[in-house]
Amino acid sequence: MRKIGLLGGTFDPPHYGHLLMAEQVKEQLHLDEIWFMPNQQPPHKNNAKTDGQTRLKMIDLAIQDNHAFKTEGIELKRSGKSYTIDTIRQLREMYPSTTFYFIIGGDMVEYLPKWHAIDELIQLVTFIGVNRKGYKRETEYPVIEVDIPTIELSSTMIREKVKNNQSIQYTTPKVVVEFIHQKKLYK
Repeated sequence: MRKIGLLGGTFDPPHYGHLLMAEQVKEQLHLDEIWFMPNQQPPHKNNAKTDGQTRLKMIDLAIQDNHAFKTEGIELKRSGKSYTIDTIRQLREMYPSTTFYFIIGGDMVEYLPKWHAIDELIQLVTFIGVNRKGYKRETEYPVIEVDIPTIELSSTMIREKVKNNQSIQYTTPKVVVEFIHQKKLYK
């Protein structure tokens, strides 16, 4: 039985915080792989600033040197709001001999009671909650807690720096920095 960690998000752009989280969860819980799943339109956020295929390409660039990291574009194939329950149902049907773990930050752990179809979802997938500054990861739902080193990075901060012609070196892999500049993203 393969053990796969799923890391969803807009990844607009992906950054070292995402990569660090994925690596720490994979190592600490002995998972076989981590799949990065960019979403089309998350229910709790506004639309992404770049299209799904561009974000998928940035993730591919960011993870190209880690054989245990993959991209999964399943949520980009759906239109409208992207609910985790739909994704997990589909993945379990496609990969019946795989156990899935859904990785979320401390902010989302506290938000779990508001997730669409959460009572069914917790029967289908194991949640992994990583620490995030300012959040306690307290919930009535079963969540495996993983402590990771924290770095204060966000995609929003990176986009703002690009918009203001500031350096984003060391916030995301060099190939992603080059891609952002080449494609003139976030200007």
